Amino acid sequence: MKRFCLSFIPLYFLSVSLLASSNADAILGEWLSQEKDGKIVIFKQGDQYFGKISWGKIPGKKDTKNPDEKLRNKDLVGAVILKNFKFTGSSWENGTIYDPNSGKTYDCILKIRDGNKTLDIRGFVGTAMFGRTSTWTRS
Repeated sequence: MKRFCLSFIPLYFLSVSLLASSNADAILGEWLSQEKDGKIVIFKQGDQYFGKISWGKIPGKKDTKNPDEKLRNKDLVGAVILKNFKFTGSSWENGTIYDPNSGKTYDCILKIRDGNKTLDIRGFVGTAMFGRTSTWTRS
């Protein structure tokens, strides 16, 4: 019995670890913004997650509100607006979201809901309690 338990414990932790990493990648793919005016593709680099605009309702729209004047003539399509998220077991945290409508960057938490069909994006300054949530849908 001891031998069984000793061989089972490493298998258990390996399976839990594999399950957690597969849940982490559930966020990958293309998402339609709440306003349905843009699509954002979420991708992974190393152990961090990022999102860039892959489509916009207004072709050729520029990043005119960017605080860096040199970037105001760049197209919004291709702009990375989600940066440096890490999976924490139930959400993606410690990242930021750039709002091209205001030119501001906010701390952010991402959470999947509805069986991987919707993504809640909580942008905030300081603490998540004082923020705003948008919901994106799987595209």
